[in-house]
Amino acid sequence: MSNPFVYEPGLEPERYELHAAPAYRFDLGRRDFCKSLGGGLVVLLLLDKALAQESGGGRRRGGGGTAPQDIGAWLHIGETGQITVYTGKVEVGQNIRTSLTQVVAEELRVPLSSIRLVMGDTELTPFDGGTAGSRTTPSMAPQLRKVAAAARELLIDLAAAQWKTDRALLSVNDGKVLHQQTKDTLDFGKLTKGQKLTKALSEASVVASPEQWKIAGHSAAKVNGREFVTGQHKYASDIQLPGMLHGKVLRPGSFGATLASVDLAAAEQMADVVVVRDGEFIGVAAPTQFLAARALKAIKAEWKPSPQVSGAELFDHLKKSGNAAPAGRGGSGTRLGSIKEGLNSADIRLQQTYTIAYIAHAPMEPRAAVAQWEKDKLTVWTGTQRPFGVRSELASAFHIPEEKVRVIMPDTGAGYGGKHTGEAALEAARLAKAAGKPVKLVWTREEEFTWAYFRPAGVIDISSGVRKDGTLTAWEFHNYNSGASAIRTLYEAPNQLIEFHSARSPLRQGSYRGLASTANIFARETHMDELAHAAHLDPLEFRLKNLKDARLRAVLEAAADAFGWGKTKPSTDHGFGIATGSEKGSYVATCAEVVIERPSGRVKVLRALSAFECGAVVNPDHLKNQVEGAMIMGLGGALFEFIRFEDGKILNARFSGYRVPKFSDTPQIEAVLLDRKDLPSAGAGETPIVGIAPAIGSAIFAATGVRLRSLPLAPRGLA
Repeated sequence: MSNPFVYEPGLEPERYELHAAPAYRFDLGRRDFCKSLGGGLVVLLLLDKALAQESGGGRRRGGGGTAPQDIGAWLHIGETGQITVYTGKVEVGQNIRTSLTQVVAEELRVPLSSIRLVMGDTELTPFDGGTAGSRTTPSMAPQLRKVAAAARELLIDLAAAQWKTDRALLSVNDGKVLHQQTKDTLDFGKLTKGQKLTKALSEASVVASPEQWKIAGHSAAKVNGREFVTGQHKYASDIQLPGMLHGKVLRPGSFGATLASVDLAAAEQMADVVVVRDGEFIGVAAPTQFLAARALKAIKAEWKPSPQVSGAELFDHLKKSGNAAPAGRGGSGTRLGSIKEGLNSADIRLQQTYTIAYIAHAPMEPRAAVAQWEKDKLTVWTGTQRPFGVRSELASAFHIPEEKVRVIMPDTGAGYGGKHTGEAALEAARLAKAAGKPVKLVWTREEEFTWAYFRPAGVIDISSGVRKDGTLTAWEFHNYNSGASAIRTLYEAPNQLIEFHSARSPLRQGSYRGLASTANIFARETHMDELAHAAHLDPLEFRLKNLKDARLRAVLEAAADAFGWGKTKPSTDHGFGIATGSEKGSYVATCAEVVIERPSGRVKVLRALSAFECGAVVNPDHLKNQVEGAMIMGLGGALFEFIRFEDGKILNARFSGYRVPKFSDTPQIEAVLLDRKDLPSAGAGETPIVGIAPAIGSAIFAATGVRLRSLPLAPRGLA
């Protein structure tokens, strides 16, 4: 905990998370888990090279180059006909358990109820680089479709051999192979006969097109939904093991503080309490949480603080410590034409600065883990978006082979990009090893707010030029610290300079839903609104005038039409705003209606509508849930969420001091889906969040004439 974690926002989330954490060492070559499957049919499908790289690449060989490991996805059909699908992806509330089940059911032509997904278990599932970057739908769903299609064709081959008939006469439906002439059927389970059949495929399997979908592409109820609403589902914090102890860890007094002295005597004298010290790591384990908390409180520690940047100095610090990444290299920026010439040819020139505060993920479920050692084998149950990454962290920390570590990820209560790492798992495992018993460790809300990582803060400078007719001539954009996601503009500008500048973050920071796209799109869309006002053009008209991207135009026009843009004029303290953006292969446009409540100055969002397009839609109802949930979550970062910190301490490390959206904040919400069956399905977990903040800012300006350029926009209302 003594050093801030370093974040490189210009990189993809699978590769940048926390460089101060133990190095990730992905073991892609070992796949012997099929022995645990029992009788049945197993199909191995080789993925393409691009997907392997997206999942985290491969191990280095002697020449220093990266050798991609084409990892298979596994499917098992038992003698009873039960279909079990194994994926390294995890469920953290985005409902991929249902959508992945749907795509398998589509190709195998079986009911959803006949399929069981095993997710995020490093001993049973294929390697996966993590559930991040909105990659599940565009990467794992197509692969499971291919696997299911391959299994379907193999079942037909088995039936044709058993009946000694032409396979062209056979079809698959409802878990059976049907002979179209004789009407005889064979259940999937009877076809496998308890055999363990494997087949590696390198050729592409024929899958149904979205236009042919009968199960995918339609709304389906949440798989295992009853378990969640009845409380039957066991989260990591619900796991109970025989003889299990409860753990607590001593934290530094502030960021960067070092241990000056410690007195463990009082805690060590407590009955049934195990006290562990390993360097500056100090923790306790006891039969109850209450006793563990008492033991921790009994430890007397003194910490030596180190100078830390405080919130009041943040934005100056980020600008001064920023290092430019050359535009056009590594995907971090753009250089086109000449900014000087573009500004000289403009009738209107504008230069503004926008700032973005740190915010917390604030998941419903804080970090939690249960660790158990059985001789030299470690098993950990924990809520993480990267089980294989956590396995590598544990193996590295304890100097044991990765095959001696098993990480099991129960479906977890939200991540939002904030659970890529295994802090709780490491702490529980250290305590369990010392105690000789299983240990459960659950972070408190204060620990989650303080020692987890935050969405990066940032400073964004924009200089632009536009002609009187509204045509952009110049666009210069500099992002300090918050990241390069969606940094490139999709608006047409002949002269562009776009750069990301890494900086020294005073707080630990990392992935957050949408990465830096929220910051970059807020600044860009707010600036576009300012240019529209300066050119005396309607914000929608101005955007469309400078926008050729057909998909972005489509969502913008759909949102404006459904919202009734321009039909009602803004009035005093009552206004409308619009914004648009694209990230991770999907597109969104958001409209907002706000009213300023007087005399309090509270900004009340009355209505919010987003048009969203992510290619072919797999589950419409659950996609709407994603869009609506992202809009509500985005309200917090737009209006009032921010981390207050001073001298290395978080000042609002609990919900009483950290404001998140309440039911009373929720506006009338509508999601308009554009289902593009002609396009591959893209992920939808992140992009819908990016439009709400600039749309609200635009609406506030329309209502008051006040332009707000910092997130959050109105943490204490408007004067």
